[in-house]
Amino acid sequence: MEEKKLGFGCMRLPMNGGEVDYNEFNKMVDYYIEQGFNYFDTAHGYLGGKSETAIRDCLAKRYPRESFVLTDKLTKPYFNTQEEIKPFFEQQLKWCGVEYFDYYLMHAQDRNTYQHFQKTNAYQECLKLKEEGKIKHLGISFHDTAEMLEQILVDHPEVEIVQIQFNYADYESASVQSKKVYEVCRKFNKPVLVMEPVKGGGLVNLPEEAKKLYDALNQDYSYASYAVRFAASFEGVFKVLSGMSNFAQLKDNVDYMKDFKPLNEKEMGTALKVGEMLRNMGGIPCTACRYCVDGCPMKISIPDLFSCYNTKVQFQDWNAGYYYNVYTQEGHGKASECIKCGKCEKICPQHLEIRDLLTKVSKTFE
Repeated sequence: MEEKKLGFGCMRLPMNGGEVDYNEFNKMVDYYIEQGFNYFDTAHGYLGGKSETAIRDCLAKRYPRESFVLTDKLTKPYFNTQEEIKPFFEQQLKWCGVEYFDYYLMHAQDRNTYQHFQKTNAYQECLKLKEEGKIKHLGISFHDTAEMLEQILVDHPEVEIVQIQFNYADYESASVQSKKVYEVCRKFNKPVLVMEPVKGGGLVNLPEEAKKLYDALNQDYSYASYAVRFAASFEGVFKVLSGMSNFAQLKDNVDYMKDFKPLNEKEMGTALKVGEMLRNMGGIPCTACRYCVDGCPMKISIPDLFSCYNTKVQFQDWNAGYYYNVYTQEGHGKASECIKCGKCEKICPQHLEIRDLLTKVSKTFE
């Protein structure tokens, strides 16, 4: 049977007040599995731990273990030392109601988080768990530059799979670097897990101009479907995770991913055109030439911070703040640390009023 590419991301489950709606989730799990899908993704931080226990109650207790594939993650806030990793991992198995994880990811790796994982020998500790048969495949989920990913994959050839943020809006993004990060995965021959294919819903609630481009294709596809199929169309993509919070979203995803067809040339061209349109709407028209960066005495990664700002204002993307933190670490200044020297404005080919724009960025993120 052909491997189906739609993964069930369990970060945005159906809720009833502050609790997971088990009736709705059971119904969703049953339909998803009936249609030939089997991949579930969770982490302890999702829904304050309730995602893992919902997996236990609605999936693990109701289906044979070999009938589904489960991914969980090791997340920085839950361990301070190497010795704390195994007990936390064992607790995750209990929370999920399983004896092993098919995939276990070093969660949210960026230059800062990675240092914590290195210092605590987290990769080595999880390799031992793999040797014990409690992890089938070891991987990472990643939020940083292509250069940083390359460093991690050189340091840790044992990484078998990489989860990345990948969608047509971030494909050419200066901050998220979806395309470049994907290319590093291909270079190292690592299968790709895609997160945020619809950018937290931003690629469903499109502006009218973008909808018109898709509507002109005269096809019976939802706007979400173009985003998910875009990500799934790339070579080496193993699964595309969709965070589905009601049955209607699940049914839509399953309908077009059951017999998945990659985007054709016209559809791909339209998706990339919509992505470009979105990046240019209502944000800072920075082309990321980076001329401004070299002379900045405060080492502010100006184009990257502008890209984070654009992502925030255009899509209300919850990840924008995460990337803002990535680009203001290791001696790189925050937007608020601009000393208004004006060197950047003298060299900017777009003649942007960078000093004023950095104040706007600072108010948004700080």
